[in-house]
Amino acid sequence: MSGSGVELTHRAMAMLKAVAEGRAQMSCSCEPDLFIDGFACCDQMTAHALAHGGYLRPAVEAATGLVPAELTDAGRAVLEVTVAA
Repeated sequence: MSGSGVELTHRAMAMLKAVAEGRAQMSCSCEPDLFIDGFACCDQMTAHALAHGGYLRPAVEAATGLVPAELTDAGRAVLEVTVAA
């Protein structure tokens, strides 16, 4: 399971929660941008870090444009820990 090296701030956790709720899309690029409720995320640096850190990914492989975002196992694990705490 990946997901190391990324500081999980309150903002990052809110972004992961939005992905878990099915409210997020992301671009399929080397620096994936995140969109929540149809709007570009205010902190694309964190969105990039979450994607590169292995917390979220495009739900559709080998696609272009915007696709739904989904949590990885690491992303789900982080949310489960915070809910249990």
